[in-house]
Amino acid sequence: MLLTVDVGNTNIVYGVYHKNQLIKYWRMSTDKSKSADELGMFLKQLLVHDGLSLLDIKDVIISSVVPTIMYSLQHMSLKYFGKEALVVGPGIKTGMKILYDNPKQVGADRIVNGVAAFHKYGGPIIVVDFGTATTFCGITANMEYLGGAIAPGIKISSDALFQKAAKLTRVELQMPTKAIAKNTNESMQSGITFGYVGLVDYMVKLFKEEMKGDDIKVVATGGLSSLIASKSEEIDVVDKFLTLDGLKIIYDLNSKR
Repeated sequence: MLLTVDVGNTNIVYGVYHKNQLIKYWRMSTDKSKSADELGMFLKQLLVHDGLSLLDIKDVIISSVVPTIMYSLQHMSLKYFGKEALVVGPGIKTGMKILYDNPKQVGADRIVNGVAAFHKYGGPIIVVDFGTATTFCGITANMEYLGGAIAPGIKISSDALFQKAAKLTRVELQMPTKAIAKNTNESMQSGITFGYVGLVDYMVKLFKEEMKGDDIKVVATGGLSSLIASKSEEIDVVDKFLTLDGLKIIYDLNSKR
C-alpha cells in the first residue's frame, strides 16, 4: 500500500492507496514543531484504528508547502516505514511542462493538483484550490502549466474581518439565504461567501479569456470547495481528493526507483 502525504499550511492530509483505490484518509492540523516520533505514533494509531498496520505501508510520497516540517516527515518515513519518502520537487517526473518564469517557485500542491486534474478530466483545465490560500491554475490541452493566481483563503479573510473590526464576531462559514441580510452575522456570511463566489467566477472568466476557450473544464478542490461550488456558475466539478490522487499518479510515474 502507498501512503500519500499532502502538507498544507493549515492541515496535513494522509491517504492510503491499495492498488489504485484510496481506502483510508485522515486529516490533522499542521504543527511544525512535531517530531518524527510524534508524527509516526499518530499515524500508527490511525492505521491500527482502521485495521491496518505500519507493515502494510510499502512506500511513501510527500507533497509539502511547509519546508520546516519536512525533516520530521522524512525521518518518520525512514523510521516507521523503512522507506525513503519520494518528495514532490525538482527532478521528479510529473509529465507536465512548467511555463512559470521560475518553475521552482510553483508550489508542490499546485503541480500535484495540475497533474491530477489533467489525468482525471483532460485539458485544457482550470484548477481552483480552496486552502489556506485560494489558488487558480491553468493547464493546456498539451499538459503545460501556464501559471495561475493566488488570493487570500476564505478563512484568512473571515479571521481578518473578526480580528480587525471590534464589533464583529467570528461566524460560521455557510451560505445565507439572501444577499441582503437582516442581522450582523448573516451580513458577514453574505459578504464572505457570496463575495468569494464572485471572486472565483470572475477569476475563472479571466482565465478562460486568456486561455482562449469556453470549453475549459473547471475543477475545484479543498475544504470549502463544495460551499463555493454550490453557488458558482463556473465550477464544473468538485473533487475533494484531487491532491491525494495526484500524489498517487506522480508516484506511479516515478515508481521505478
